[in-house]
Amino acid sequence: MNIGVETEKIEFKKTTGELKEGITSLASMLNKNGYGVLYFGVKDNGDVVGQQMGDRTLREISQAIASFLKPQVIPTIEHELLDDKNVIKIEVRGSEKPYSAYGRYYMRSADEDRELSPTALKELMDRQTSSDIITIIPAPIQTLTFNKLKIAYVTAGLTVDQTTFEDNTGLKNSDGKYNMMAFLLADENDISIKVVTFAGKDKTDLIKRNEYGGTCLVTAIDKVLDYMESINETMVTMGNHRRTEEKLFDMASFKEAWQNACIHTKWDKGNPPAVYIFSDRIEIISTGGLPVDLNKEEFYKGISKPVNAKLQKIFGQLGYVEQTGHGIPLIISNYGKQAFDIMENFVNVTIPFNYEKKNSDGTGTDNNVSINEAEQRVIDFISQNSSITIKELVAVSGYSDGYIRKILASLKEKKVIERQGGNKTGKWVVIC
Repeated sequence: MNIGVETEKIEFKKTTGELKEGITSLASMLNKNGYGVLYFGVKDNGDVVGQQMGDRTLREISQAIASFLKPQVIPTIEHELLDDKNVIKIEVRGSEKPYSAYGRYYMRSADEDRELSPTALKELMDRQTSSDIITIIPAPIQTLTFNKLKIAYVTAGLTVDQTTFEDNTGLKNSDGKYNMMAFLLADENDISIKVVTFAGKDKTDLIKRNEYGGTCLVTAIDKVLDYMESINETMVTMGNHRRTEEKLFDMASFKEAWQNACIHTKWDKGNPPAVYIFSDRIEIISTGGLPVDLNKEEFYKGISKPVNAKLQKIFGQLGYVEQTGHGIPLIISNYGKQAFDIMENFVNVTIPFNYEKKNSDGTGTDNNVSINEAEQRVIDFISQNSSITIKELVAVSGYSDGYIRKILASLKEKKVIERQGGNKTGKWVVIC
């Protein structure tokens, strides 16, 4: 039986006596393609000759790969029966180039493993540093659709050509397969985007976990922003015939931090960005740390070195990000450099609350009340027209009759508004 020929992605070895050479081929193929398959029990011409198997054969291969192929990868090692003969198939994937075998670096050329010169190695490292990794790695699923992304383009006033859309947006790699960026932007995926709320100032008591993933990253980002906007209450302080308002947190700063986390995270690491809400702050965490050619001071100044250049370009076209680099300076102007905890593999942004949230039992400072977004809208409508009716509030707000009545009851209970006069001839008064 013959299973084909050796290529830049496939290598044959007659026996595990050539294990060292086989691991060298794996490193070589990873450096060239980020992927490689190695067979033991197959001659160079593709003829299946079989491989003698022992109780520890597969384990010994796994241990050798772990010891001598660096950076470490997790191979898929399988025993197959071809033409009634034992064959071992090893499959590897990785994006942490350059890979070495036994301390040396190789590059695949046709079916050969060529050792890299110092100059070629440096070029590989430089290219890897500047590579848009998520446009190279193939998506784990190749049956993808992009209707939500196309709608986002149309909504942004851009023309969508159905025949060239995928090529123009860079959704396929050089092999013509959907890449990891395409997976992120597909209508359906298994990427988890979580907003987790805790009761106190640490992660001891989890209250709620909201999941916004599984869909196009553009949609997921918007859903998180909508949710955070909904919980961004306004604290109204009343006293001495004065009324002051203060939001729980600066939404513009959160928006910048959240969009940056999603666009600049190293998605190939497998850890999506997340939002954690505590009683006194919000934390936005992303994977990857700073790019190797960007230091902290440059980062603080707003100098941008995109980790995912094509993904950033797409979000730029959709109007989500600008090239001015004002996002980081904005956060620093509001919360200082201490808002950023820059680690080797993570960036954590902390946005403290502007005031202490009212206790769940309703206790708190007597002259302080929290107003949510819907309540604030109703207050604004009443301020503009003190004689406005419930029917008119329903029409201008888009809320249901029952929800408007609930909001009015809440505002009256909080002593933010009061009703003076009868239902027909009375008016609303915003208490100052």
